[in-house]
Amino acid sequence: MRFLPVQLILGLALCTFLPFIGSGLDVINQIFYTGGYVNLVLSTLLVCTTLITLNSIQRFPGITSSTYIVPVIIFWFLLILFIVKFSGTSYSLYYYCFSSLLLLIYAFFIDIINRKYENYNFAYIPVGRAKLIPEQIPTVSWMPLSTPQLDEEVNGIVTDLHSEELTDDWERFITDKTLQGTPVYHYRNIRESLTGRVRINHMYENELGSLQPSPNYIFLKYCFDILLIIASLPFTLIICIITAIAIKLEDGGKVFYIQPRVGYRGEVFQVYKFRSMREKAEEVLTTENDNRITRVGKFIRKTRIDELPQFINVIKGEMSLIGPRAEFLDFAVELEKEVPFFNYRHIVKPGISGWAQVNQGYATGPEETKIKIEYDFYYIKHISFSLDLLIFFKLYTLC
Repeated sequence: MRFLPVQLILGLALCTFLPFIGSGLDVINQIFYTGGYVNLVLSTLLVCTTLITLNSIQRFPGITSSTYIVPVIIFWFLLILFIVKFSGTSYSLYYYCFSSLLLLIYAFFIDIINRKYENYNFAYIPVGRAKLIPEQIPTVSWMPLSTPQLDEEVNGIVTDLHSEELTDDWERFITDKTLQGTPVYHYRNIRESLTGRVRINHMYENELGSLQPSPNYIFLKYCFDILLIIASLPFTLIICIITAIAIKLEDGGKVFYIQPRVGYRGEVFQVYKFRSMREKAEEVLTTENDNRITRVGKFIRKTRIDELPQFINVIKGEMSLIGPRAEFLDFAVELEKEVPFFNYRHIVKPGISGWAQVNQGYATGPEETKIKIEYDFYYIKHISFSLDLLIFFKLYTLC
């Protein structure tokens, strides 16, 4: 979603004021004498929150905004409607729905226009570690530069800014292009922004130690988690009861699976899940077509119903709805030895689902686990309301 200020102005004109004008009634009278200002406020909130959210999530890698237009509008539509209903304020549901429909059409129209210009084309200076960047990220167009000269338009220039191979001519070229408005990226930063993963292999690459998540946002995140759990209780309680009965009927074993996991700041806690495997099954990484998984277990794992008891952990403050997955205690000890800075995962609360799960799924081996941790590092570095919301929407689209 580009040119956000222009989009907001046009969106407000189309989705907020047009319904008033189209009604054929006196606009001034509607706004100031018949309570129409409430409708204006609701519509304005819906337009602004939707367009700002779509603009925010678009900056994350691998995101096609058209996929999220409908869930984003539904999310803000229902949230704003819930607040208005709770406050007891009078409003026009007809106007609000009509405004939402116009916003839906407008958002898809913007997306169609944006896609015409979304063709990533980067030039790269093949020095140092930047030589391997086309192999590492084959999803965009790469143009190698053999001399300090570039006449074509590109989205940016990528190189290894720490390489000793950068001569004075290359440095002057980079400076000139920067002054001309062409973005210049260090290879590691562009790799991170295009893959959604952060690799940390050396101390000088470590940017996480100085990045403490905002305490204010962490508190708001916890409050939001609790509100979502309370709002979903009428549905989740029914699902939990049915699941518990199904597990009990299948093999007569325990309904819940309780296991120690490593959580926030490295503290060990007991995680709650619906049992999806045979009782006393060996505790190793889950593999595809794992014969330890029961018939009911296959279904509740696929639909993530097995995670619902972790709402208890969230309420206790041990977990969050969104965050890096809590690791098995034994695996965490091993990974700490093998993966540099592994313990940085514990700088935030573990989540029921997270950035790694919606991008990669379950890790079934050592290499996949390392990739999962790179996704976790990305989440920790970029933790924000927009990223949490994006993960929530990705879960919605995956279901």
